[in-house]
Amino acid sequence: MPERDLRYLCDLATQLRVDSIRCSDAAGSGHPTSSMSAAELMAVLFACHLRYDFDRPDHPGNDHLIFSKGHASPLLYALYKAAGAISDAELMTFRKRGSRLQGHPTPELPWVDVSTGSLGQGLPIGVGVALAGRLERLPYRVWVLLGDSELAEGSIWEAAEQAGDEGLGHLVAIVDVNRLGQRGPTRHGWDTGAYARRFGAFGWHTIEIDGHDPGEIDYALGDSGNSRRRPTVILARTRKGEGVHEVENKEGAHGKPVRAAARAIEELGGPRDVTVRVAVPDDGREPYRFGSGTLELPVYAPGVSVATRTAYGEALKALGAARGDVVALDGEVADSTKAQAFATAFPERFFQCYIAEQQLVAAAVGLQVRGWRPFAATFAAFLTRAHDFIRMAGVSGADVSLVGSHAGVSIGEDGPSQMGLEDLAMMRAVHGSTVLYPCDANQCAALTAELADLSGVGYLRTTRGDMPVLYPPGERFPIGGSRVLRRSDDDVATVVAAGITVHEALAAADELAATGVMVGVIDLYSVKPVDVAALAEAATTTGNLITVEDHRPEGGLGDAVLEAVSELGPRVVKLAVRRLPGSATPAEQLADAGIDRLAIAEAVRRLP
Repeated sequence: MPERDLRYLCDLATQLRVDSIRCSDAAGSGHPTSSMSAAELMAVLFACHLRYDFDRPDHPGNDHLIFSKGHASPLLYALYKAAGAISDAELMTFRKRGSRLQGHPTPELPWVDVSTGSLGQGLPIGVGVALAGRLERLPYRVWVLLGDSELAEGSIWEAAEQAGDEGLGHLVAIVDVNRLGQRGPTRHGWDTGAYARRFGAFGWHTIEIDGHDPGEIDYALGDSGNSRRRPTVILARTRKGEGVHEVENKEGAHGKPVRAAARAIEELGGPRDVTVRVAVPDDGREPYRFGSGTLELPVYAPGVSVATRTAYGEALKALGAARGDVVALDGEVADSTKAQAFATAFPERFFQCYIAEQQLVAAAVGLQVRGWRPFAATFAAFLTRAHDFIRMAGVSGADVSLVGSHAGVSIGEDGPSQMGLEDLAMMRAVHGSTVLYPCDANQCAALTAELADLSGVGYLRTTRGDMPVLYPPGERFPIGGSRVLRRSDDDVATVVAAGITVHEALAAADELAATGVMVGVIDLYSVKPVDVAALAEAATTTGNLITVEDHRPEGGLGDAVLEAVSELGPRVVKLAVRRLPGSATPAEQLADAGIDRLAIAEAVRRLP
C-alpha cells in the first residue's frame, strides 16, 4: 500500500477516534473506548472495500454493515459523518432526546438495517442477510463488526455453524479483539488463535491480524473475497481506547466518556476534517425474484376435525405458490409444525435452522431486511429460548411472522417441558407485536394469509390435536377482531376464549343452556390487538366475563381482556393453567388444569 494511502487511512482512523470522544463527551455518556479500538478496521473498510450508496440506501447492490457491537455507535456515527451522510452538528446530538443518533444504532437511520446492542445478535442476523443474497443472486457482501466479549454468547456459535454449513462466502465477520470487556479481561484475552480454532471447526476461513495496521487490515479484507463458499472471520488484535494514554488498554474505562476530553483530543493531534468516499455498487443488476400467482387457501368442511398446525402448513404452501417473496424457516420440527409442506414444494425458499432457535429468529430478521416475508416455526415452548431476538426484532420494527405449535397442556402426554404456557405473555409484551390464536383450520388458514402483509412481529399460536371446524371456508378474520358465537338477552355471563378453549366454551354454553342458564361466547382469536368494542359490549351487558385459556394466568388472554375492560368495572374470572402439569391425555390435561367445559360451567354457576 502506498505511503500516502497509509497516511490517509491513519488520519481517517484518528478522526474517527476524535469524533467518538467528542460526541460522547457532549452526551455525557457512551462508549468511546470501544469505538477507538476498531477505528482502523472501519477506516480501511469504508475507504477501500465497502460498496454502499448513502444517497440510495435501498440500492439492491449495497453491501450490508451490521455493528453487532452496537455500543460502538460513536464510531458508526463518526463514519457516517466522514462519508457525508450526517453533519458534524448532528453528530453532536448523540444520545440527546429526539436525535436519530441513539445510544445504540436503530433503523431510524436509513443506513442501519437492524437495531443492535444486545450482544450476540449481529452475526446471526448477518447470516439471514447473506441467505437473502443467495436467493437474490446478487454479489453484495455482508460485513459484521463484533466485539470479542460477545463471542461468549451461544448465539454466535449457532450462527457460525449455520454460515459454515450454508457456505456463505459473502459473509465476513470482523472481530475487534481488544481484550477488555465491561468489568475486566475477556475469557481469551488477545489469544486470537483460540477463536480461530473455533471458527475453523465450523468451516470458516480465518485470518489473524494486527487490528491497528492498515496494511494488514486491507490485505485481510481483500482476502475475504477469495474464499469461495466459506465465510471469513478476521480476528484483529486491538487495544481498547487506542491513542489516548489515560484509557488505552486500561480497565475501568468501559461505557463512559473519556475524562479530560480536550486533552485526549490534543493527544490525538486535534480535530481533523477528513472525508471518505465510499464506492457505490454498480447499477443494472436487480435481485432475483420468484414467480407469483393467485392465492388459493386450503378449505375445510365444517364439522371435520383438523389440527390448526396442519392448516398452517397447507396455508403456508398456498402462500408460497401465490407469493414469491414468502420464505419459511423451521427448527428441525417441520414434520410437527407442518412447515414441511412448504419445504417440499419450495425447497430453495426453505431454510432448515436445526435446533437453534436463536438463529431461527435471527435468520428471519435478516431475510426481511432484504424485503422477504419470513415465516419461522418451532414449538411454542422453544421460542422462549429466542425471546431476546424476538424483543430486538420489535425494536427494529422487523416484519417477521413467528409460529408456535404444540401450545398448551392440550398436547397431552409429552408433559410440561414441551408445553408452551408462557408464549402469549411473551409475545404480547413485544413492541408492535400482533398475537393470533385460531380455533379451527379455516380460521388458521385465513390468519396465516393475514400475517403475510402484517407490519412488525406477528405470532400465530397453533394446536397439536385435531379440532372440529367451526367456520365455513372463505370467511375473513381481520386483525383486532373477534367472533361472537353465542349471545342472548338472557346471558348471565360471557365466556371469552381462544384456540382450543373455544370448543370447551361452546360445549359448556350448550350444557348450561340445557339447564336454563344462558351465557355468551366470544372467540377472541386476535389476542393482540383485542376487539375492545366486542369486549366492552359484553362487559356492560352481562357484567360478568369468564376468560379461559390454555396458558398461564399471567400475561395471556385473561390479562388482555382485563386491560380492555378494567375501567368498565365488570367482574372478570380468569381460568388458566395454574398448576404444574404432568403426563396425561389431552382431555385429562384440560380437566386437571381447570379449563375444560366442566370447569367453565362450574365457574358460571359460582357467580353470585
